[in-house]
Amino acid sequence: MALEHVRLHHHGVRIDPDRADESIAFYRDVLGLEPDAARPSSPTFPGAWLDCDNDTQIHLLGARGTSPYALGPDEDPAVPHVALAVPDIGDARDELDRVGVSYFAMAAGPTEQLFVRDPSGNMIELHQSGTCRCERSSRS
Repeated sequence: MALEHVRLHHHGVRIDPDRADESIAFYRDVLGLEPDAARPSSPTFPGAWLDCDNDTQIHLLGARGTSPYALGPDEDPAVPHVALAVPDIGDARDELDRVGVSYFAMAAGPTEQLFVRDPSGNMIELHQSGTCRCERSSRS
């Protein structure tokens, strides 16, 4: 059985940390995407979460090499990736285990994020719907 009811959540784009302000301005002023002001600020990890009209985001990830959030050289959540929301992260983890797909996890419980690579090496993040700010319509 494959994962079900998967939705696009965000796309993670790596940017040059020295050009973070310029990159944010491009996405805001040229593409018309508004930054989510509640993104946690970090002087060692500049970037932005930018809202798209379809309740998804683009995450700008300011890092070179291995990010400060990496668990290891091949376990870095700040590499370019696509994030997909699933109804239940525990069910997704169980299915990945069942079919033998390798992954690494960040956090725990409903906020847990699972990171897998497709056969071509592209990073895919899975997390549970409704557990973060990407869905603008669910913010209070």
